[in-house]
Amino acid sequence: MTNEYTILSLQCPCSGGPGNPILLLVVVAGLWLLFNWIKTLIKSKGNSFMNKAMKIVIVIALILVVGVVFALKQKDKGQSLEPAAVTNSEETITESSQRNSKNAEVIANLPRLVDLGADKCIPCKMMAPILEELKKDYDGTINVEFIDVWKEPDRAKEYGISIIPTQIFFDASGKELFRHEGFFSKEDILGKWKEFGINLEGGKQNESNE
Repeated sequence: MTNEYTILSLQCPCSGGPGNPILLLVVVAGLWLLFNWIKTLIKSKGNSFMNKAMKIVIVIALILVVGVVFALKQKDKGQSLEPAAVTNSEETITESSQRNSKNAEVIANLPRLVDLGADKCIPCKMMAPILEELKKDYDGTINVEFIDVWKEPDRAKEYGISIIPTQIFFDASGKELFRHEGFFSKEDILGKWKEFGINLEGGKQNESNE
């Protein structure tokens, strides 16, 4: 009975398996015929009880074997699709991790300018186009990052600022070099980098050997 139920459940839509009403009908009809055959065999004359029991056991055993084989085939079909999906997922995760690792390595090896402000702050709005220009003109030379202190208060707390906007300069190793409070022009920002020995003219980084 366990294997017969397994066959039914594998094909029943309510069990999550693919629905196959024809197969269900065949199984039900087979069980009904088996039940009638067993009833007829028991009532028949000319056979001993042992012979009748032996025939019933043989037929039921054959049905169970067929059920087990069918269930195993269904299981193998399901498992045959899983390795490819898992492999593809693992490859995607690996490739993504490698890209993120490379990006993090590049960012970590660049001087960094962090501007902490807010979207509705007037001086912060004045800083926005300057930050965009710096990102565009010096991509790969310095890393420019904007943090909205109202949208990301937890990140803002890490920098211990008192007013916005505040610009913080870091060298390639992550050491803070300087911070400025209030509006800071593009020329002043480039001049400050130059003071630290980082020449950004032409979008190329030239650190002094001092």
